Amino acid sequence: MSGGVDSSATAALLLEQGYDVVGITLKLWPQDCVNRAEDKCCGPQAVTDARSVCHKLGIPYYLIDEAADFQKHVIQYFADEYKAGRTPNPCVMCNQNLKFGRLIDRAEQLGAEFIATGHFARLERRDDGRVLLKRGKDLRKDQSYFLFSLRQDQLARAMFPLGEKTKSDTREVARHCNLKTADKEESMEICFVPDNNYGGFLQSANLVQKHRGEIVDAHGHVLGHHDGIEFYTIGQRKGLGITTPKPVYVVELDVENNRVVVGDETALDRDEFTVERCNWIPFTDPPATMEVTAKIRYNHPGASATVTPQPDGRAKVKLHTPQRAITPGQAAVFYQDDLVVGGGWIMR
Repeated sequence: MSGGVDSSATAALLLEQGYDVVGITLKLWPQDCVNRAEDKCCGPQAVTDARSVCHKLGIPYYLIDEAADFQKHVIQYFADEYKAGRTPNPCVMCNQNLKFGRLIDRAEQLGAEFIATGHFARLERRDDGRVLLKRGKDLRKDQSYFLFSLRQDQLARAMFPLGEKTKSDTREVARHCNLKTADKEESMEICFVPDNNYGGFLQSANLVQKHRGEIVDAHGHVLGHHDGIEFYTIGQRKGLGITTPKPVYVVELDVENNRVVVGDETALDRDEFTVERCNWIPFTDPPATMEVTAKIRYNHPGASATVTPQPDGRAKVKLHTPQRAITPGQAAVFYQDDLVVGGGWIMR
C-alpha cells in the first residue's frame, strides 16, 4: 500500500473477488530522513493515506520498517551506479529486492499466499507451471518494464489486479468505494528524489562529493570542467557549462580518467550493445537468437532487434534501426507482442 490510488484500488478489487486481504506499507526511510520523500510513496502522508484506505475497507494494516534493506539494495546501488559512469534504474531494484523480496518474506510470516501490487501488468500461468509476464492493458501506464527481472518463484507469488484495467477504471474503483485516494495526484519521479534533482540528492545524502574533471571532445580536446561524472548521463545536453558553435551532448562517461566526453547528435546513435545479468521469463534456456522489440529505457517506444544470448548470462543486441542515447546501467527489456521475453542491464 503506497498511499496512492493504484494500490488502494488493488485492495478493493481483491476484497470484491473474495480474497482475505492485508494491507502493508514498507517504511523505507529512517525517521529523521522522511522529509526527503515528502508525501511520495514512502513518506508520512502516504502512510496516513494507506492506513485510512485500509480502515475504510475494513482490512488489517501493517507498517513494516525496511529502511536498512532499502538503503542497501536501492540507495547505495543508485549512488554506486552513478559513480561507475552508469545511469541506474532504482525502481527495478526496488521491485526485485523489496516488493518481491522482503515483502514475500513478510507475507510468509503472515500466512499470506500472494503478494498483490498496483502495477499495470498482466500474468499468465501456463499449464506446465511457468508464469509469463505481459504488458498491462493500458499501454500508456504499462509497467511491465520495471518487472522484467522477477524470477519464476517471485512471479508465482505475484498478483496484478490492475492488469486488465485502465487508469480511469482504477480511479472509478476507488471512487465507488469512497476511498480518499481516488483523485490523488500520481507521482512520476523516483520516490526518494521528488524534485528530480539526482545530483542534489546524492550530495545531500553524502553519497558523492564533488571532484573536478575535464569535459573533452572525441579527440580529447578540453572544452571545460565538471564537478563529477555522477552528475551527468548519456544524451544530456543542458547544464554542461560549456560554449560550443553547435549543440553537444554527453556521449561517454570516462570513469578511469574522470572525463565527460561530448559530441554532436550523430555520436549518440548506435545499433549494437551488450546486456548482462539477463533474466529470461518464458524459458530456462533461451533460443540461440530471438526477434524482439527492445525497449532501452522505460519511455522508449521500442525498436526491432535481434537478440543473441551468450553462455555467461549476457546477450548481444543488434538493433535493426540505430537508436539514440543507449545508456549504460539502464535496463533493456525485450518483448514479443505483449509478452515480456526478458531483459538485461546495458553494459558500458
